[in-house]
Amino acid sequence: MVSRSYSNLLELASGEALAPSFSRMGRRIPRIMTVAGIMSDLVDDDPSESVCSDPSSSVQRDRIIIVANQLPIRAQRKIENGKGWSFSWDENSLLLQLKDGLGDDETDVIYVGCLKEEIHQSEQDEVSQTLLDSYKCVPTFLPPDLFSRYYHGFCKQQLWPLFHYMLPLSPDLGGRFNRLLWQAYVSVNKIFADRIMEVINPEDDFVWVHDYHLMVLPTFLRKRFNRVKLGFFLHSPFPSSEIYKTLPIREELLRALLNSDLIGFHTFDYARHFLSCCSRMLGLSYQSKRGYIGLEYYGRTVSIKILPVGIHMGQLQSVLSLPETEEKVAELIKQFGEQDRIMLLGVDDMDIFKGISLKLLAMEQLLTQHPELQGKVVLVQIANPARGRGKDVKEVQAETYSTVKRINEAFGKPGYEPIVLIEEPLKFYERIAYYVVAECCLVTAVRDGMNLIPYEYIISRQGNERLDKVLGLGPSTPKKSMLVVSEFIGCSPSLSGAIRVNPWNIDAVADAMDCALVMDESEKQLRHEKHYRYVSTHHVGYWARSFLQDLERTCKDHVQRRSWGIGFGLSFRVVSLDPNFRKLSMEHIVSAFKRTKTRAILLDYDGTLMPQASIDKSPSSKTIEMLNSLCRDKNNMVFIVSARSRDKLAEWFSPCENLGIAAEHGYFIRLKRDVEWETCVPVVECSWKQIAEPVMKLYTETTDGSMIEDRETSLVWCYEDADPDFGSCQAKELLDHLESVLANEPVTVKSGQNIVEVKPQGVSKGLVAKRLLSTMQEREMTPNFVLCIGDDRSDEDMFEVITISIDGPSIAPSAEVFACTVGRKPSKAKYYLDDAMEIVRLMQGLASVSDQTLHL
Repeated sequence: MVSRSYSNLLELASGEALAPSFSRMGRRIPRIMTVAGIMSDLVDDDPSESVCSDPSSSVQRDRIIIVANQLPIRAQRKIENGKGWSFSWDENSLLLQLKDGLGDDETDVIYVGCLKEEIHQSEQDEVSQTLLDSYKCVPTFLPPDLFSRYYHGFCKQQLWPLFHYMLPLSPDLGGRFNRLLWQAYVSVNKIFADRIMEVINPEDDFVWVHDYHLMVLPTFLRKRFNRVKLGFFLHSPFPSSEIYKTLPIREELLRALLNSDLIGFHTFDYARHFLSCCSRMLGLSYQSKRGYIGLEYYGRTVSIKILPVGIHMGQLQSVLSLPETEEKVAELIKQFGEQDRIMLLGVDDMDIFKGISLKLLAMEQLLTQHPELQGKVVLVQIANPARGRGKDVKEVQAETYSTVKRINEAFGKPGYEPIVLIEEPLKFYERIAYYVVAECCLVTAVRDGMNLIPYEYIISRQGNERLDKVLGLGPSTPKKSMLVVSEFIGCSPSLSGAIRVNPWNIDAVADAMDCALVMDESEKQLRHEKHYRYVSTHHVGYWARSFLQDLERTCKDHVQRRSWGIGFGLSFRVVSLDPNFRKLSMEHIVSAFKRTKTRAILLDYDGTLMPQASIDKSPSSKTIEMLNSLCRDKNNMVFIVSARSRDKLAEWFSPCENLGIAAEHGYFIRLKRDVEWETCVPVVECSWKQIAEPVMKLYTETTDGSMIEDRETSLVWCYEDADPDFGSCQAKELLDHLESVLANEPVTVKSGQNIVEVKPQGVSKGLVAKRLLSTMQEREMTPNFVLCIGDDRSDEDMFEVITISIDGPSIAPSAEVFACTVGRKPSKAKYYLDDAMEIVRLMQGLASVSDQTLHL
């Protein structure tokens, strides 16, 4: 059934958009859209059409397709005749900078994205060919109304505010979810996918998608090529689960991101929020292995990368060396230095999250509290144009103008304005000149992604020999810089020498500004040296290479795994399994069952014969009847292997006379109903419970929804009904606590699915498998059919014993052996079935064969 979140897309007229041509004849790239419209995200959604990969073309070098909302290209209409376009690289684009960081000789880079300028339909073919030939850029052409709904609508009115923690509590405060805008967003992501399809070599190329504008693109790419090597980097914050889960299409976006192989974030906080959302909304847990964080998603491991982006050192240093920069620095020194004034600098976009008005109020507070600074300190605020548009931008502008006017009127005097607001667009070298002269840089956004302004400021303050002369510094004079940064920006964790502030606390920001002014020169120099070491080594090239190395590592086993797609629309995902791991066929196992004469069957209970979600865990009458049918056949030896207590299992399966039962992971074993229970290991004292139980009770009292299950030989702390994040956190803590206090006891502490268990050493379900096989061997019933089914980590011991025993004396030569796990996941078993319902159907099929045998 199609999810409501995108079912409306089915209603769209199929003729609104023309499908692109995927011909690779020549290098000509066709237009994607010829008329305005929305393309359904359900086009070509038959999973059977999903392919593992296309045959790859031969390539001489590594090739990366970098996909972003905008190409790193400037376009300008030719002046001579007003026809045609001239193009140039946008040197300030991060995408271009990361290419330089990779090194031109090592990697072939192709860009896919939009142009800032609107290109008329009649010129699109020519522009496409020019950009591909000259710049290796593939432009994505979007009709203006579609682009407006996608970018200014969904991206800027809905995703961007929410990702910056603004809830749409009213129509005026943040953007309410609008399904038409969502459909436009999906449509544009689909168009981007179509464009990528025209240039990709699916077996060889790496695809790197950037930012929240293209969050569902991974699903479209993964659907076309199941083994595509795909990375995604989010350049904005990722909000906490409490904020994110208000988004109506929350699961669609999460699942789309999980169709990537590697997902990158600037900070641990952003990654932690994403992982928490995956846990709470999709039930996925993550693991950290050898320093790498990974999520298991339908057999695929989705890696998480945490690394902040850096700046382009070469570009910045070349701008610092320009004569124009020197001239501008000299001009600013004359403007401020000759009047003995100290410049504080702010550089921000004019939007609601940059906190410009809060910074101005802090400046006002500073001048109020320190009258001696009046006439000496100047705050230069460079206000870049907002990237979005709307009522909120106008409100920020109006508030900024009125605040600047009020403060300048209150504290200004002839020849002195405490705040200089610069709104006209500055050239890059002009902005760098302001960095060079500023005594302190203030970056006090209330919420921001990475924000590279502090990094640019640090490198600019390092300067060069020519700038030192302009500044009147000697060749050996130590450099210094001061930073006041908000706690809520992505670069804050990496700038340990900055003065970190809560931008909402006006007093604290004013105090930080004063601290930056009066700090000892030696301290300023030490902080600058520390920052410079970090920024100069963690540059954009380091970031890009590190991300791509991790992407290559994550994708290295793609070709060795079997992959196929399942699901429709944005619920599409790829199942990726080891080539030897396959679904257990009913026909295959029934046929083997009929051919064989001596059979061993080991079945887990919870999660295997009984679904985990069931409230009533007792077996149904149909399950009892099925087990009795199997047990009546003298060729079969059937065992239920469970972690539950022997009393509970004996009560539940009392109608089954010939059923073998292994309780408490095999500590207690009973071959038939009317025989005594045996123990697999020597009987142990349970005095350790007096140590473990008080510890578990402490965690039970502090973890709502948890409970203790006291079994004869084990203690289990269960947190199935607790908050998933808190329960998991408490379980890890409890595991460490118990291992510490029970270090000298003959017990093992293990974690499982929503449990922490303490049990005697040496006890495992593998012992049950060994005991059953040895018993059958002793009775001269060496099995030539073995079936072992389980669903969790404890069952892996059974699978291992069964696999090892295949070549031994306890299993007949050329026996039919089936180790089967529940669900597609990494396992020592070679077969899987999807859920408990399929297990029951399988066992009923085998039971019916046994019934037929008895009646012959």
